[in-house]
Amino acid sequence: MKIKFLGHASFLITTNNNIKIITDPYKSGAYNGAVGYKPITEEAHIVTISHEHDDHNYYKEIKGTPEIVRGAGEKELFGIKFIGIETYHDLSKGKERGKNVIFLIIADDLKLLHLGDLGHQIKEGEKRKIGDVDILFVPVGGYFTIDAEEASEIVEFLKPRITIPMHFKTPVLDFPIAPVEDFLVEKKNVKMLDVSEIEVSKENLPKEREIWVLKPALI
Repeated sequence: MKIKFLGHASFLITTNNNIKIITDPYKSGAYNGAVGYKPITEEAHIVTISHEHDDHNYYKEIKGTPEIVRGAGEKELFGIKFIGIETYHDLSKGKERGKNVIFLIIADDLKLLHLGDLGHQIKEGEKRKIGDVDILFVPVGGYFTIDAEEASEIVEFLKPRITIPMHFKTPVLDFPIAPVEDFLVEKKNVKMLDVSEIEVSKENLPKEREIWVLKPALI
């Protein structure tokens, strides 16, 4: 499996069968230009959308005719299982920013969990639904989502083999959120990868838990 960090909360996941999944595609130029990442023009078979905000749900420029996966529940497409679990974008059960869906994606014998714009801690009941996690995509910037400290607590709670931080401040994102470095303070086993795309399989997962920081491709 290949995982490419496009930017913000958007990743291109390519399975061994060449099925392409894009998570939470942003609209380039959204929020009066605050989202300065380049447009996503990749091809995809499947797009997952955690919630209906312009920096997470814009798939109109994605090539192909992708199946759109939204909301809670289970779905199987192209032999890939998607489990959506309803959560919230804030600490007040959606009163401030609405609902959010976290997606468990099971493909190539790997379990990937994308947290979207999660705004609170994962509960024990949600953890039971999720089970073990191989790769966790976690927002770390705070303000609109969990912050660095809360993200760290979730990582310790879920214990993924690989944690990939997302939704953090970059030179092209004019949001009042923190940079990834805030999340990395006092962390061990951090790999600052000078690439946007990595290849991973069940067999080559690290023996000890690691944090992999990818470069946004569309910066």
